[in-house]
Amino acid sequence: MEPSAPNPPGLTDVQTNLKQAMADCAQAVENTISRLLPSTDLAEARVFDAMRYGCLNGGKRLRPFLVLQSADLFGVNPDCAVRVAAAVEMVHSYSLIHDDLPAMDNSDLRRGKPTCHKAFDEATAILAGDGLLTLAFELLADHATHEDPNIRCQLVAALAKAAGGHGMVGGQMLDLIAEREAFDLGTTTRLQRMKTGEMIAFSCEAGGILGKAPPPQRVALRAYAHDLGLAFQIADDLLDVEGTEAETGKSVGRDAEAGKATFVSILGRDRARAQADMLAGQAVAHLDIFEGRAHLLKAVAEFVVARRA
Repeated sequence: MEPSAPNPPGLTDVQTNLKQAMADCAQAVENTISRLLPSTDLAEARVFDAMRYGCLNGGKRLRPFLVLQSADLFGVNPDCAVRVAAAVEMVHSYSLIHDDLPAMDNSDLRRGKPTCHKAFDEATAILAGDGLLTLAFELLADHATHEDPNIRCQLVAALAKAAGGHGMVGGQMLDLIAEREAFDLGTTTRLQRMKTGEMIAFSCEAGGILGKAPPPQRVALRAYAHDLGLAFQIADDLLDVEGTEAETGKSVGRDAEAGKATFVSILGRDRARAQADMLAGQAVAHLDIFEGRAHLLKAVAEFVVARRA
């Protein structure tokens, strides 16, 4: 038997395992979405092309990874879990397509490529986002996602709440208001908890829903997600200040140009970085209930604060 290849310099076994697990997750989700969004020669093909363009364009696939890892804690069938992971990525991709529109953030670059409305046109991009959002709920409601209709209803309701006016959409509204009103730390935290955190929370809790987990374990996953989501957003704010377009695959410095309050503008870089590290540590502590079975979820907390993209 040949010896295993050594880890790249600076990478621990857990970090290497995380990198491979995230790559495997990304491939599985890409395959699932590609199968659910086949190319077509029908008259409406352009919108399907735009949906594929906006969804099959790389990215970390962090939210799907959280779905698959939380589902694995409860022995969920991987074929069921990957369908939920794909639904989450569809909702996330729809939000990015719409967020990039001229009426929103007016961005030209996403994941190193022209944004959907630049590659196609604004109307098609809007319809592509609409199509991805509705397909996500069609996917969750399908019998193939879970044989128990009650579980499917729980998934649909939880994702709708996370993505709607009390979650991501409400947070996006606050983000637009932040361009003309000064937000304090409390309001900025609420904005990010809604815009980013609620979808991350659903991603973590989805595995518990699929696996019919007991309440204490679902609460632990949600608490983990709460701290992880804020740590992720602080890291994102730091990247917007310190990162480059080549690293992030999108335009940087846009929050400062728009005059938006961010964790970095309010706390300063050093305090923001310390806060992100503290939140990552808290996130890890919530997983102790799983007695060592959530090591990759723990590694994710370190990943989100150290990432450069």
